[in-house]
Amino acid sequence: MFLNNLFSIQAITQDNGLITAEISLNAEHEIYNGHFPGVPVTPGVVQLEIVKEILQVSLKRKLRMKAMRTCKFLQIINPQETTSLTISIKFTEGEQLEVVASGQNTEHTFFKAQLAYI
Repeated sequence: MFLNNLFSIQAITQDNGLITAEISLNAEHEIYNGHFPGVPVTPGVVQLEIVKEILQVSLKRKLRMKAMRTCKFLQIINPQETTSLTISIKFTEGEQLEVVASGQNTEHTFFKAQLAYI
């Protein structure tokens, strides 16, 4: 939905249940025209969709969120100020995919979430 449009993956690694993706945001994406004009903010739901899309790329399968255990948005992601960030995803496979995800750069942690996917 947003991959290669709102964001692009610059680098991605997966090792022992940890995915690390370096992404770039497209500050010119149309979503920022309405959210919010003159002061663009990456919506929280979009940040969670980015996590899902990175999981799907790395695990090579479609996923659907089943549960959100916790989710905290700690800092605003303005794509004009924060052009790139690191998405870290720890996961364990079982009956469902249990995920602990965060988005950060060298200065800030923007969000943290505990999610379950099927």
